[in-house]
Amino acid sequence: MGFADIIGQQKPLAVLRAAFASGRLHHAYLFLGPEGVGKHTVAVAYAKAIHCSELTNDFCEGCVNCHRIADGNHPDVRVIEPLSGKKEISIAQVRELERELNYRSFTGKRKIAIIDPATLLNSSSQNALLKTLEEPPQDSLIILIAANTGALLPTLRSRCLRLSFAPLARKEVAGYLQLRHGVGSADAEFVAALGMGSIGAALSLEKDDLIEKRRQWTAMLGSLKIKDYHGAMIAAEALARNRDEALKFLKWAASWYRDLLIHAIDNNSDELVNLDMREQIAQQSADGGVEEKLRAFSQSAGAAARIQRNLNRRMVLEKFLFGVVGGR
Repeated sequence: MGFADIIGQQKPLAVLRAAFASGRLHHAYLFLGPEGVGKHTVAVAYAKAIHCSELTNDFCEGCVNCHRIADGNHPDVRVIEPLSGKKEISIAQVRELERELNYRSFTGKRKIAIIDPATLLNSSSQNALLKTLEEPPQDSLIILIAANTGALLPTLRSRCLRLSFAPLARKEVAGYLQLRHGVGSADAEFVAALGMGSIGAALSLEKDDLIEKRRQWTAMLGSLKIKDYHGAMIAAEALARNRDEALKFLKWAASWYRDLLIHAIDNNSDELVNLDMREQIAQQSADGGVEEKLRAFSQSAGAAARIQRNLNRRMVLEKFLFGVVGGR
């Protein structure tokens, strides 16, 4: 196992490996991209490559350091996330991290912090971290991981080298599901399409349950008529009862409006995510124009981000669905 075995993400990997080759590692990186496309995997792999005792500029997965990093108990590598029962990364966690980064490394190599997701740093935490990024401790490395930059301070972003992680190719996700998880070819293709380039999303999908939910969601969207704000309110209230279900709906809605856009523009079924719902896509694609579908696609992602930041779910979903019925 090494960098060559990581699925996709060749562009950010090329930047990181070039930094190794030149001996000029940046002190802070911002890994940006959709959930489940390999940002965390690459961050941990980078930490392993720095500390691997068997290989130079790569990692073996077999040495003590690689094992300890994989297990989360290496003294020089910390993964920072919200504490159990908390919704944010606190300023106390950031201050503790600052103290640790100033300690001498146990291995004589870099002290590494992986903050995932960085969007859960509150404003006080971000300002505290900014001081560390402006005057980084010697031989320290901080990696921020985020799906988008919306919740991050511009001053924080400007102190990091940004690397963009793109959705994986459908064939890459399907191949991974078949090889690593023993998923049959047809199911792997189906789930990979719905995962929209995210291995994490594909692994989290329960195929049979999702098929039924998609049928319900499609019928719900199709039943909402122009200016039907009362219907949108009822639908939002039902969707808002469960946070995870609300997020699943919005993620699916993004794939749905993407498919409607593709069908409306060039009728290319090969690029559809919801491959098994071509008839429904054709029906709803004829309802409204391209601009309305593009707006709904964009707003679905924004609504999901607001729910992830713990804004009122019902209000967020109402706003999204009001945009849907208002744009028809």
